[in-house]
Amino acid sequence: MTPRALISVSDKSGVVDFAIRLVTLGFEIISTGGTLRELAEAGVPVTPVAEITGFPEAFGGRVKTLHPLIHGGILFRRSNDSDVQEAAELNVAPIDLVCVNLYPFEQTVAQDGVTESEAVEQIDIGGPTMVRAAAKSFADVVVVVDPSDYLRVADSLDREVVDLDFRRELAIKAFEHTANYDAAITRYFRGAQNDTPAWLRMPSTEGEPEILRYGENP
Repeated sequence: MTPRALISVSDKSGVVDFAIRLVTLGFEIISTGGTLRELAEAGVPVTPVAEITGFPEAFGGRVKTLHPLIHGGILFRRSNDSDVQEAAELNVAPIDLVCVNLYPFEQTVAQDGVTESEAVEQIDIGGPTMVRAAAKSFADVVVVVDPSDYLRVADSLDREVVDLDFRRELAIKAFEHTANYDAAITRYFRGAQNDTPAWLRMPSTEGEPEILRYGENP
């Protein structure tokens, strides 16, 4: 069966080259929205998610990938005979790689004059859901949230050695990505820093962590 990669990114740096590399490795590319347009304009063969689901993007793009044929393809366990049989019965095809990064919420709310309604529209729903689903399924699905990982992932796929440790490393980064995203949203709606719980004031896991002594709380 042809492996499938779902690509839907806000930060599009390097995504065309990554998609081209995946195509040369035999992947079918599935995509949505602006990513779909960018890949298609670059000549990358790409299948719209709506063609897979039979359901159009809806409500101004708020609903694109929230569908059992997408999430089933990410979440069913390839090593579980019951899951494999159920996927076949439901016509759910596997999705083997998920490349997603999220709407630029922090960058948006950092701008002067941004309204709450504008901020709300930068709260990604489908993206974090796919990222977390793929990270949960890291034994079967490669999850990529950071463009700096594109080359390493492609090289590993080329060598057919995307080992479990690397998959787990990518999954950890994915969970950090969604955790930081949710923390940023919570900070925005809480407002002042002094009204922010301690766990939200901890340094981002994507930056340099604060080193705490044994038994010390942040």
